[in-house]
Amino acid sequence: MARTAAVDRSRLPEPGAAPPFAFPAVEKSALPNGLRIWTVRHPQVPVVSLLLIVTAGSAADPTGQEGLAGVTADMLDEGTGDLSAIEVHQALARLGAQLETDIGSDAIVMSSSALSRVTDRTLALMADFIVRPSLRETDFARVRQLRLHRLKQLRDSASALADRAFIRTLYGDDPYGHSPLGHERSLQALAIDDVRAFHAREIVPEAATLVAVGDCDHESIARQAAAVFADWRGPARDRTVLAPPALGDRTRLGIVARPHAPQSELRIGQVAADRRTPDYHALALGNTILGGPFVSRINLNLREEKGLTYGARTSFEFRRRPGPFTLQVSVQTSGTVLAIEESIAEIAGIRDSRPPTDAELALGIATLTRGYARSFETADQISRAVMQLALYGLPDDFYDQFVPRIQALTRDDVSRAMTKYLDPARLTTIIVGDPDAFGGDLARLGLGEPAVLSAAAL
Repeated sequence: MARTAAVDRSRLPEPGAAPPFAFPAVEKSALPNGLRIWTVRHPQVPVVSLLLIVTAGSAADPTGQEGLAGVTADMLDEGTGDLSAIEVHQALARLGAQLETDIGSDAIVMSSSALSRVTDRTLALMADFIVRPSLRETDFARVRQLRLHRLKQLRDSASALADRAFIRTLYGDDPYGHSPLGHERSLQALAIDDVRAFHAREIVPEAATLVAVGDCDHESIARQAAAVFADWRGPARDRTVLAPPALGDRTRLGIVARPHAPQSELRIGQVAADRRTPDYHALALGNTILGGPFVSRINLNLREEKGLTYGARTSFEFRRRPGPFTLQVSVQTSGTVLAIEESIAEIAGIRDSRPPTDAELALGIATLTRGYARSFETADQISRAVMQLALYGLPDDFYDQFVPRIQALTRDDVSRAMTKYLDPARLTTIIVGDPDAFGGDLARLGLGEPAVLSAAAL
């Protein structure tokens, strides 16, 4: 009878070395009009994921027209030529294709996924949406009204109010100082001619990259793109990223009053780093230790030790220009000030007085690297990854180098990066809650007189 090896179930098994990972090769070319074409062959299933990225996000909104890029993005699939939105989406349905349009601060992204045998027809429809949208007055009025209704709905959401107040307070009049949804006043002032002008000025091939990933080859995608985008023209666009935000003194404490609210929604943070920072990996690891997974410092403190919340998290939002570092948490009203004190103390601690321990470093590295390869299993996942390379100008070997770069980090690397980009004296704190319940304790925070923010103005 064969003997079985004894197993010590009181100890977790020792993890082995992380398996090597190689991101698939990206082939690149460009059309004469400036449109870049990037492809990855991923033939496991007969599907192609298509992305068209245009570097014209909400940061491209002119002053006083906040929300214009978002309205324009929404208008792209509202019809083309003589076809209505219903008719063109019926055409997509006949192909079995899906199409979505998203907008962020830095870009508009149109995405589609379809069987590889109908890639040419799917790409032709995408080109019609991007290059030849109808931009009708009636569609504009409906789209704008929907966005105005959405703004009113968000006033009832403490989380949404906190997000909008935080970004507005942090960036002020900078292009990053508003969300793609815009403001009620600026949306009401928009006209269809503003949308048409934005489309002509910003949705141009010089600012665009077409990404195709799946059961395809570069030559066929380039040939199909040339056929459907050949007549796309527009003014030349400088690909240079804008300078960092010119931020002066900012409000350190702001309150959006919600009388009798049982909880306070908190946002604490500051303008931090851009996506191309050399400290990206150290900041990713530092954030994992500070406020990433469930066992991060801030969550264990505020949830497990203090019992103030169901969960707290932090994040760096890396953009083309320096984006925000944000701590977000919802706490019981009576613990509002204590939660702010503890959060700021945790941010300060990881910089100097409480640098990462060896155990935290090892766990953070494992968290970021052990499941890394699973992020690139499907054509859609790979296309989104390639989009990051194109949008932020990252090196082609970025994903190949991620795991070894993370594994090479030391405690000092993490503390140095967190010290460089986080400063307790520069943190902005936003509270959405009932000031009558916690206002008397705010002075002990030492953040100065709070600014009272109007929900209707956000």
